[in-house]
Amino acid sequence: MTEERKYKILTCIFTGFACLPLSVLYLFGDLAYLIVYYIARYRRKTVRHNLELVFGTSDRKRIVRIEKKFYRHLCDCMVETVKLLHISDEEVDRRVDVTNGELIDGIIRSGRSVVLFLGHYGNWEWVQAIIHHFHEPLTGGQIYMPLRNKVMDKVMLRVRSRFGLECIPQDKAVRRLLSIERSGGKFVIGFISDQRPAGKVLHHWTDFLGQDTPYSVGGETIGNHVGAEYVYLDVEKTSRGHYRLTFIPVVPDPSDDGQFPYTREFMKMLEKTIYREPAYWLWSHKRWKRHRDRFAATAPVQ
Repeated sequence: MTEERKYKILTCIFTGFACLPLSVLYLFGDLAYLIVYYIARYRRKTVRHNLELVFGTSDRKRIVRIEKKFYRHLCDCMVETVKLLHISDEEVDRRVDVTNGELIDGIIRSGRSVVLFLGHYGNWEWVQAIIHHFHEPLTGGQIYMPLRNKVMDKVMLRVRSRFGLECIPQDKAVRRLLSIERSGGKFVIGFISDQRPAGKVLHHWTDFLGQDTPYSVGGETIGNHVGAEYVYLDVEKTSRGHYRLTFIPVVPDPSDDGQFPYTREFMKMLEKTIYREPAYWLWSHKRWKRHRDRFAATAPVQ
């Protein structure tokens, strides 16, 4: 079977599910939770390990409570993401409350682009709805790492461009964003910058959630090239299927004279968001798999 045929079949199946109301899709989410958590035990060891690293092992009931809430939320995110294939702008706007969008308009009017930092918190796939809340002309987009499965990559690109955002592959980001600037345009580009950096050589480390953590500097590197402003998108899950997104300027500590201060300040802001309600962060990725001592020869202290 060709990739194109597989894509059409998969899209047809997902779109069929997406036509169902969210109230029904959440029933599938509840079933998925029982399967993922109790039967498949998807990444249970990784999630438990990460939670115990951050919160310790003394309060096991709390760890289990966060763990179960995380898996319920993860399954909610799955059905909410599928729903993007068939959801009206009006319904999304009822469910995604955007606060301080005028900050972005003001930056664009001043003649500068915006690097938008965010994490895998809440439902990051619904974040694209923010494009409705900007009034100045701009290019809205997100940097992404293409999936190995080309069929699923094509499906996710369709989902992620639902509201007209441009999806820019990571290896083409610099060229594309410089092209927008050179043509006189301005952009708001989202960088989900809380995953472990790719590659074997990790140069930049900081404290994050009490752990020695390598971090990616791509967003700030590109932003510095074009003189962009840096903004953090704070996410709150106010109820099932409802989110509040707030734009907050990233302002580093004036005494911070190290490299990439905006990225490290973003990580501090994300850390506060996670501590506020831990269950909505993506605990299932192996964030602390690597250790600084293995990269001591090339990793400066930040």
